[in-house]
Amino acid sequence: MKKSFCLRKKALLSAALLAAVCFTGYGQDEATDKYFEISKNLELFSNLFKELNTYYVDPIQPGKMVKTGVDAMLVDLDPYTNFITEADIEDYEFQTTGKYGGIGAAIRISDGDIIIAEPYENSPINKAGIRAGDIVVSIDGHPLKGKTEDDVSLLMKGAPGTTLQMVVKHPVTGKESAKTITREEIKVSSVPYAALVGDNKDIAYVFLSQFTQNCSRDVKQALDSLKKAQPDMKGVVLDLRGNPGGLLEEAVRICNLFIGRGQLVVSTRGKNKEWDKQFKTTETSWDESVPLSVLINHGSASASEIVAGTIQDLDRGVIIGTRSFGKGLVQTVRPLGYNTRLKVTTAKYYTPSGRCIQALDYSHRNEDGSVSSVPDSLKKTFKTVAGRAVYDGGGVEPDIKVEESELSKLAISLLVNGYIFDYATRYYYTHPTIAPAPEFTFSGNDFSDFQQWIAGKDFSYKTESEDAMNTLRKSMEKEGSFERFKAEFNALSAKLNHDKNQDILKEKTEISKLLANEIVSRYYFQKGRVVNRLNNEDEDLRKAITVLQQKDNTYRTILKK
Repeated sequence: MKKSFCLRKKALLSAALLAAVCFTGYGQDEATDKYFEISKNLELFSNLFKELNTYYVDPIQPGKMVKTGVDAMLVDLDPYTNFITEADIEDYEFQTTGKYGGIGAAIRISDGDIIIAEPYENSPINKAGIRAGDIVVSIDGHPLKGKTEDDVSLLMKGAPGTTLQMVVKHPVTGKESAKTITREEIKVSSVPYAALVGDNKDIAYVFLSQFTQNCSRDVKQALDSLKKAQPDMKGVVLDLRGNPGGLLEEAVRICNLFIGRGQLVVSTRGKNKEWDKQFKTTETSWDESVPLSVLINHGSASASEIVAGTIQDLDRGVIIGTRSFGKGLVQTVRPLGYNTRLKVTTAKYYTPSGRCIQALDYSHRNEDGSVSSVPDSLKKTFKTVAGRAVYDGGGVEPDIKVEESELSKLAISLLVNGYIFDYATRYYYTHPTIAPAPEFTFSGNDFSDFQQWIAGKDFSYKTESEDAMNTLRKSMEKEGSFERFKAEFNALSAKLNHDKNQDILKEKTEISKLLANEIVSRYYFQKGRVVNRLNNEDEDLRKAITVLQQKDNTYRTILKK
């Protein structure tokens, strides 16, 4: 009885503290009503949990049950407000710092098997001789067949200096071997590749994969090294494609490399005044005048959009690619106790022109729970320093749009079913060496071998014509006309039925690029992937080089300089 009273007292005390935090600035009556609702529902939650724990027929897992309840509570908010459990802390730290204690590998699951998808260069698992494609049978005696990625990740991670015993199976011979691996602090570089590009090797290219701690320092070091190699540098390409964002402060520092001290980069505004802040550059720039191009795509989000939007607003450089993701929300991490955190959206951010690029309205949900994009009619016009029109509510629109090629449905099917990965594994064990990453291509003979290997493999996909036929059939059935034209419909469907081998030949160029990129990673790791991609018809980069070389007046015309 005393224990029950204490639990109730704690719940009410928590509610009181929560109310004090949440309703600062509300009117007294409104705050009182809100406080009552919160305290009542916290007490209900506490009572429900206690009753389940006491009377439910089977033992319950308190941590799992609370996590499920919290996740369900947060689902009505934006997708960036998350409860971070103690087990998830390392993953969160990795996202912000790029560092964690572990063995240094990405994994994938195929038919219940845990497979090494990509060992990091010079990582403990790489030093132990474990390669991409190897099947992990057990860790420290725990069989892994049927385990989830989260389960396996917990077994792999740990304090630097500790060891684990891993049994792996060779993907070709099937032979099992035991490995002892010593965990290390794994640091994944935020700048996996930087180089001089262009016909005269006078354009600096830097690929920034994520805004982790000190990534601005890594970018500066890369630029310093390239500048030393080519003092007569004609321009800089900052590649933010696929960069999901990260630390806002690092976005400001990245801008500061190209913008002088004291310039407003981004401001934030929230419900509480404490989140109304301005972030300005504080250091001397690396170079304020070098021609600059920023590459973005739909995968460029958050901090990437701050950099691209600021460079655009200040007319400091040219943005090239496709429209960015459209995430204009700021998250703050709050401690909850017991080594758990709440990552909560506290504000929206605004670029120097005053625009917010948030594309989706999470505060007004549709009846089905979905959210809508900001309609064009509600988008506002803002002006860059030079007077160019830019718009809010839809990500960052590039100054120069490059059509983003989409993978064919056949290619997607080959990737999803793991056939690109599996063939690359086979290729690696039959080819001791390959050409350097920039030069490697998947030859015609290689493609013929792939065709023979893929023949008879089980994979399915629908062509655009088949999708269109399915849509037509549903419309006809809805209208009641399908039975009348069923014979003609089935005859046309039969003619459109695709031949997998012919489709593979049709998509030879696309499939060859995917295979080349996966194969290169087996020999040259992540850096090899990037280099190979850049040397295989990267239209965005080619356009950026042309613009920065200023063979015409495109750069000056866009920026009105």
